Amino acid sequence: MRENVRELLDGLDARHGDIQRAAALVLDAVAGDGLVYAAGAGHSLAMVCETFYRAGGLAAARPLWDPQVLPLLGALRSSGAEREPGRGRALIEAAEPTPADVVVVFSTSGRNPYPVEIAQTALARGVPVIAVTSLAASAQASDRSGTRLADHATVVLDTGVPPGDVVHPAAAPRTAAVSTILGAYVWSALLAALDGLAERRGVVLPLWTSANVPGGDERNAELVARYGDRIPELNLGL
Repeated sequence: MRENVRELLDGLDARHGDIQRAAALVLDAVAGDGLVYAAGAGHSLAMVCETFYRAGGLAAARPLWDPQVLPLLGALRSSGAEREPGRGRALIEAAEPTPADVVVVFSTSGRNPYPVEIAQTALARGVPVIAVTSLAASAQASDRSGTRLADHATVVLDTGVPPGDVVHPAAAPRTAAVSTILGAYVWSALLAALDGLAERRGVVLPLWTSANVPGGDERNAELVARYGDRIPELNLGL
C-alpha cells in the first residue's frame, strides 16, 4: 500500500509544471480580487471542503455544490443526481462566476454530466477552469456525458488515480481508495506553488489562520468581513 501511494505521489511531483500553471491561474484571480470556485460531487466533495475555510487555505475560495450530490444526504440519490443532465449547468448559472474568477472541478472519473457541465458552462462564460481528474480512470469510466472533464479545462491536473480508485492488494486491487489522498496532495501542492508565485509578484495572499492559535480568530474575522458578501457560505446560519 505505502509503495503504491508513494509511486503515485512521485508521479504527481513529476507533473509539477501543470501545478505551476494552475497556480498561476489562481494567483491571477486572487490578485485581481476574483474568487476561486471549487466544485465536485460524491467523495470529491471532500476536496471541495479542503479548499474552503481551512487553516492555511485561501479565503477567496467559494464552494460550489448541490446538496443532492452529497452522499451523507442519501448515497444512492447522490449517485443519481450526479448523472442528471442540467444540474451542473444550473449550478454555474446560479453562481455567476466571471472571467476574473477561476473554477476548480474535482472529479476522478470526469465522466458524469455534473462535473462536465460545470466545466463546460464555466468555459462558455470565459472563466478559466482547472480540472483535477485522473486521465487513466476517465479513459475506462462509463461515458455518461458524451465527453469528459479534461476536455473542458484550461489546465488539467492529472492525479494518476488508477481505474476503480483502489490499490490493494497490488495483484488484484479491491480496497484502499487513493483519490482523496492524491486530490488533497494536489491541492496542497498548488497552494505551495501559489505561495511562491505570490511572493515573487509581491502579492499578499488572503490565507486563513487556524482558529486554535493566538490571534487566529481576529485575523480570520478580517477575511470574513472582506469576502463574506461574495461567499455566502461563510455566514450561513448567522
